Amino acid sequence: MSTVVRISDELAKDAKHRSKVEQRSMTAQLEYWAKIGKAAEDNPDLPFAFIKETMVARSEIESSQGEEYVFG
Repeated sequence: MSTVVRISDELAKDAKHRSKVEQRSMTAQLEYWAKIGKAAEDNPDLPFAFIKETMVARSEIESSQGEEYVFG
């Protein structure tokens, strides 16, 4: 499902530039920022780097590019 959302020209410009660097579409870049922001709000005590690496690890597991770490 897709929904049209209005954003500022400045945010769109920033997303367009960053999306080129990150090899994502502009829409994917905005979705990424939204997911990071939501995770940061839900977990205010966690540093950005930890949130980002956790999201990367989960993505790798879901796409069978990594393996789950087993403690012990």
